[in-house]
Parts: sequence; structure tokens; C-alpha cells
Amino acid sequence: MKFSIYGSGCAKCQALAKNAEAAAQALDLDYEIEKITDTNQIIDAGIMRTPALMVDDDILVEGKVITPDAIRLMLS
Repeated sequence: MKFSIYGSGCAKCQALAKNAEAAAQALDLDYEIEKITDTNQIIDAGIMRTPALMVDDDILVEGKVITPDAIRLMLS
């Protein structure tokens, strides 16, 4: 499973990445995390607000940081 974190690399982006990782570990998933900070790549992905979380090719979260439990529920 591939997690892509879109944003500038700010504290909120880092928190979202940490929460996504915690959710994946709680579900015992095989995963990788990619952090995308390039503005053109963010726009090309269709992201309108950051931070954003994309799992494989689906945007799950835009413009906010959600908890590991909320991410876990989206993944299960």
C-alpha cells in the first residue's frame, strides 16, 4: 500500500504522515510513505488543500490532519 502525503512539509503535514504510519502499523499493513512537496505535483494530483493524504490512487483527506483511528477506519 502506498501512502502519499501532499504539502509543504509543515508541522501539519508531518503530523498527518505520522498518523498514517500509525494507522498502517495498527492494521499490520505492508506500506510505504512518500512525501510530496512540489507544488506542480500537488496540483497535478488534483489536491486543492494541504495537507492531504492519498492512499494508492484515492484521495482520503484534504486540508486537515485526522487521527490514526480515523485513518484506520478508512483503510479497513
